[in-house]
Amino acid sequence: MAKTQREINREYKERPKPAGVYLIKNIANGRVFLGSSLNLEGPLNSHRFKLMSGRHPNEALQKDWNEFGPDKFTFEILEVIKVKDDPDFNLKDELTLLEMIWLEKLKPYGEQGYNK
Repeated sequence: MAKTQREINREYKERPKPAGVYLIKNIANGRVFLGSSLNLEGPLNSHRFKLMSGRHPNEALQKDWNEFGPDKFTFEILEVIKVKDDPDFNLKDELTLLEMIWLEKLKPYGEQGYNK
């Protein structure tokens, strides 16, 4: 029996959302913006939309987007958190730790990146 639109919508909303670290990279100059989210699907779309509409809060990133164009930027997921079946597992803490590791690894500040 085919599922109703209501059932499809409910299943979509109830499915687990991937949490992790993402990267926006300017391939023209190598600068990167690193971020993390409990729902990776949301921020990548949000960043892209804000950049395309000229309203991104990160002025340096917006400036380079305007200068180099959207084809010089990549949006990628660096790492997704594997949820553990452990009562002590805390997704937010794990995400914070993962982001700190990637920030230390990539150092996306100053001439190397757009993070502040």
